[in-house]
Amino acid sequence: MWLICALLSAVFAALTSILAKVGIDGVNSNLATAIRTVVVVAMSWAWCF
Repeated sequence: MWLICALLSAVFAALTSILAKVGIDGVNSNLATAIRTVVVVAMSWAWCF
């Protein structure tokens, strides 16, 4: 089960990074990183619990 969660987390992290580069050009880089981190954590928790 942990392997599935790890793989899904990696996929969501990659998708979030790609979408962040496309969608938030005019946002501060620190804020963009914080938003991406929150999204990745939320997605990984949602899939693993």
